[in-house]
Amino acid sequence: NAALAHYSPSNGSSRMLSVDEMYLLDTGGQYLDGTTDITRTVHWGVPTPLQKEAYTRVLMGNIDLARLIFPPNTAGRAVESFARRALWDVGLNYGHGTGHGIGNFLSVHEWPVGFQSSNVPLTAGMFTSIEPGYYRDGEFGIRIEDIALVVEAQTKSREEPFMTFEVVSLVPYDRNLIDLNLLSPEQIRYLNSYYETIRARVGPELLRQHLEEEHRWLQRSTQP
Repeated sequence: NAALAHYSPSNGSSRMLSVDEMYLLDTGGQYLDGTTDITRTVHWGVPTPLQKEAYTRVLMGNIDLARLIFPPNTAGRAVESFARRALWDVGLNYGHGTGHGIGNFLSVHEWPVGFQSSNVPLTAGMFTSIEPGYYRDGEFGIRIEDIALVVEAQTKSREEPFMTFEVVSLVPYDRNLIDLNLLSPEQIRYLNSYYETIRARVGPELLRQHLEEEHRWLQRSTQP
């Protein structure tokens, strides 16, 4: 069902879970201190070479856009292709937007922030999703969605402040689906830094709540 990018469940389409398929979980919630919208794709068995490559290229696009440094007042539309480039390299694409604004205890899809031509320029303090994907009709669907905050980048030049993204979603990606041979050294360094952040921020909270099994899972899932 995840091959449908905007699938809605029904009694007739329900099936048993197994270890033989990919699963896409688009999840989120409303909290007094913010709104979450996070998508992860997992495979609990042995993915096919195509599934693994497609997932890795979606992840590469997510990373490439998240670590991008760009001038102030840049329109999201001008940088959106960074999320698609790794897929375009092998003739793949996805048919939905790359991201949308996210409200603070407001709308999950909040205009005018995002990567469409109708969106306003990206400026510090904005929250947007970054969510490339890939969908093969009748077979599987992949999406990796994080929430990112637009922040000032640390650059060598002091002429004017450039912008970048700080990913605030702290959820590991599925190691079972990542082909490390496709990732660049810069992408691997970004991934390791992200995992260090997850361990530092989420790990102590799991221990505080005496969630030992969950903490062990987190440690396994965030190994370098």
